[in-house]
Amino acid sequence: MNCVKCRAELPKGALYCHMCGKKQVPEKRKALKRSNGTGTVYKLQGRRRRPWVAAKNRVVIGYYEKMKELESIYNSFLAGSRITTDSREVKTGDIFIALKGENHNGNTFAEKAVAQGAKHVVIDEAAYNTAPQCVLVPDTLQFLQQLANHHRRKLNIPILGITGTNGKTTTKELCHAVLSKKYNTVATKGNLNNHIGVPLTLLSMDASTEFGIVEMGANHPGEIKELCKIVEPDYGIITNIGYAHLEGFGSYENIIQTKRALYESVKEKSGILFVNGEDKLLCQLSEGQKRYTYGIDGHFTNGEIVQTTPYLVYALKTHHGQLYIRTKLIGGYNFDNAMAATTVGTYFNIDPLQIQAAIEAYTPSNLRSQLLKTERNTIILDAYNANPSSMQVAISNFGEMKADNKLLIIGEMRELGAISEESHKNIVELMKKNNFPRVFLVGSIANNYTFTRYFPDTDTLIEYLKANEIRHAFILIKGSRGNKLERITEYL
Repeated sequence: MNCVKCRAELPKGALYCHMCGKKQVPEKRKALKRSNGTGTVYKLQGRRRRPWVAAKNRVVIGYYEKMKELESIYNSFLAGSRITTDSREVKTGDIFIALKGENHNGNTFAEKAVAQGAKHVVIDEAAYNTAPQCVLVPDTLQFLQQLANHHRRKLNIPILGITGTNGKTTTKELCHAVLSKKYNTVATKGNLNNHIGVPLTLLSMDASTEFGIVEMGANHPGEIKELCKIVEPDYGIITNIGYAHLEGFGSYENIIQTKRALYESVKEKSGILFVNGEDKLLCQLSEGQKRYTYGIDGHFTNGEIVQTTPYLVYALKTHHGQLYIRTKLIGGYNFDNAMAATTVGTYFNIDPLQIQAAIEAYTPSNLRSQLLKTERNTIILDAYNANPSSMQVAISNFGEMKADNKLLIIGEMRELGAISEESHKNIVELMKKNNFPRVFLVGSIANNYTFTRYFPDTDTLIEYLKANEIRHAFILIKGSRGNKLERITEYL
């Protein structure tokens, strides 16, 4: 069932939308019945109160029909109760929300959470409603999301939403570093940018938070729109729109429409966009909205790349001349990410010298363009994710770097669907064009190129490295997360 107004997905029988509050008008009034674990419950569509009335005098009321349960839990949260979705972390006074996954059902840990001292245990299966601490709702994930949205509205702070195919985590971290020079800023931790991570990010903010930054990822159509309903961002950045998760999206057009939902959400709040003025697609999608652009020339914020080896150095053009910012970021492709953060800082009147200090102090982590020096080799580790666009810029940038004895270790790109074979072929052609002396390919990708060594998986590569020591090499490691290529660094 979908909301008649905003089309949000609702549990069957919902009277009000948990997202927009719109009353749902049923096609006809009829009695429905279902089991609640203790007997048959009945609901008459269109009734406003007591929508589910059970035998044995039991009442099960959805949280969007009756806000009392949500307010009670929210008040406990404000009083200091910690939200957790992991039963292993439950402590006395916590609020445990029992989520479901492909391989687990959080409801089964309700009793354990009660025993560990949880103040509230939010469940969505009546069979586990066995203690006074249990709160039965139609859907625990939707409850978590609505709780987060309720908290976001109560905080009433500016929030910057960030999405994109590549660079969103780096951009988020740089924006956090810059904005923290002026505001008490809370940003998404790590890569918690999905339907669970986003509400948890919002709930990590408190009364002392002055500015929020929320990263939003997507692997299927419409996901950013749904996340924006929770976040309600005042500002927005789309880093870029490329080919990624195409297997889930179905088409490039679906990727575009999904990402642009961030722009549309910001527009609804009469907010402001920060847009890469050199990206024609993003400029087109943001046309007619209040925006501040960044790029090389003629923009709100202007800069240019000075060097990329080993780290990115760029010149920020100010009224007082050029300010050189020496980052710890690998590659020219990080220029756009740095300029986005620079533009955000400039808009919020942060001194250019403070922007410089913030960006220069940031050190990449989490397997993203990390420069590692071992006893034997120098390594660029970029093994968190890979798609055609990020792979192309990483390889091209590596080709431009001045270094001897280069070695490419490239893992397969996953979730590309119908374009997988063609995309891998294009990457191989790019590697040939750059004349790399050695290339190792890992995974289910083309293995019939004479300049490469092919390994079906990472374990096979590790065995090779154990038997064949590599020294004095400059190495790029790049591949999709599923390859777990970071495991090979201890053998290099």
